[in-house]
Amino acid sequence: MFIGAILLLFGIASSKFSARLGLPVLVLFLVVGMLAGSDGIGGIEFSNYQLSNGIGTLALALILFDGGLRTTSSAIRGALGPSMTLATAGVLITTLITGAAASWILGIPLLNGLLLGAIIGSTDAAAVFAVMRSKGVRLSERLSSTVEVESASNDPMAVILTVGIIAILQGRMEIGPELLIFFIRQMGIGAVVGLVVARGATYLLNRIHLDAAGLYPILATAAGLLSYGLAAVLGGSGFLAVYLTGIVLGNSRIVFKQGIFHFHDGMAWLAQITMFVLLGLLSDPSRLAGVAVHGLLITAVLIFVARPVAVGLLLAPFRYSMRELLMVSWVGLKGSVPIILATYPLMAGLPGGRLLFDVTFFVVLVSATFQGWSLAPVARWLGLQLPPRPEPPAILEISSLRHIEGDIVEYTVTADSRVTGQKLRDVDFPESAVVAMITREQQVIPPRGRTRIETGDHVFIVLRPEARPLVDRIFSNFEEAGDDAGSGSDGNGSALRNNGDSGGDAGPANDSATDGGQAAAPMRPAPGEAPDLEPPGSPRALGALEAPVSQKSSEPL
Repeated sequence: MFIGAILLLFGIASSKFSARLGLPVLVLFLVVGMLAGSDGIGGIEFSNYQLSNGIGTLALALILFDGGLRTTSSAIRGALGPSMTLATAGVLITTLITGAAASWILGIPLLNGLLLGAIIGSTDAAAVFAVMRSKGVRLSERLSSTVEVESASNDPMAVILTVGIIAILQGRMEIGPELLIFFIRQMGIGAVVGLVVARGATYLLNRIHLDAAGLYPILATAAGLLSYGLAAVLGGSGFLAVYLTGIVLGNSRIVFKQGIFHFHDGMAWLAQITMFVLLGLLSDPSRLAGVAVHGLLITAVLIFVARPVAVGLLLAPFRYSMRELLMVSWVGLKGSVPIILATYPLMAGLPGGRLLFDVTFFVVLVSATFQGWSLAPVARWLGLQLPPRPEPPAILEISSLRHIEGDIVEYTVTADSRVTGQKLRDVDFPESAVVAMITREQQVIPPRGRTRIETGDHVFIVLRPEARPLVDRIFSNFEEAGDDAGSGSDGNGSALRNNGDSGGDAGPANDSATDGGQAAAPMRPAPGEAPDLEPPGSPRALGALEAPVSQKSSEPL
């Protein structure tokens, strides 16, 4: 336990150097594990592939569950076709091209080469999520949705191909209809189990009425792990099941939703650190040097040939621009999944299994370092990098343990927003929506009738669900005025953030729910603004809720 805590602390500390060194944080986690290993300064002997596989699988399930929670329904609708095409046919094409090249480069049988191609053929969700967050890469909604949904949903295909080829090499399966049936069963059972468990978990979270708030995130975690385990027991894809469970829960109105999100964000980071440090311990740097030349050649084929061919062939019908195709090709990062899959041949006792593991580890290390480091520069070079979305200095959330019909939505005001420059008293808010707080730079502005909305303001609105489309339209930019509201803007429009939990008797806009549990900055009039005689919550200035909202109220919104 002592050694584990030390490694965990070193892993967390290494994340602070990620931006300074220009390296993806997951690479530093791997390096921490390698330095602590038998060939490093730590001298820790560790070669338990079965334990590593078990811990890695659990960690990956938690990461995929967190990724599913944060995948919005609008992102799925906008990128479902291209993402699922890449997640299935794309992995197959990448496997065939890379596998054939690996067979020739390593001088191994074609089927063994295809096994290596299947192991390293998928884009790793943990790597993509970690790099895009840590490097601040912000793409258009369609492009980022395509990349993230594909990376989170292509693991099942890689697992199916890996397990299927191992079964063929062992003589337990033949190439043909049997392999196709195996694929259909894995995907079908995984999808059904994931959706059914998610619906059951949504019902249970909203009706169980637990007294301890900390139990709700644990209940959600249990639902995710149940979907993985049940799908695996029934012969389906557990990874697909847990990802779908996360998507459904994340897009449903559930009790203590923001608390569940915060909990799983921490769990995902813990899973990433544990998994990559452990896999780093499992590596043998001296053996990696022996496969460096072959590994570089295979990595080059994977990055510059196989992935671009798959992306170009499959996404061309979806009308992506050449720059977007190049970007999707470059975001094919490899991470923990290939290393975990590389333990399968070792556990199966296949000849040459250690060679496949060493080559896989080398490919992952090069891909994560080279592609991860260059992701932001490539996005800028292609002209696809969007300005970072401004983050408010404080947040306001509904945190409650009962179901309510109310949300807190944050709108980031941009230069061409329809409300920019207007006073609150002049904005025609619906009666079931009220301005609760405005943050400007590092100040919290009390909302008054005279308060003028400025570019860069973060406006927090307490509203009922039926008022959301109207308020979205109020804060949209002029170009979006005729568009359907509700999805926010990824470019120039006002950014939307839903901070509601949709749970609880009291749906207060309570001023203690700021980020990190810290109290908000002292409230004062905006600079240069005259004092207002109207109270901050007056109906004339803000509109009104049908029932007053107070921190101690037990009435629903």
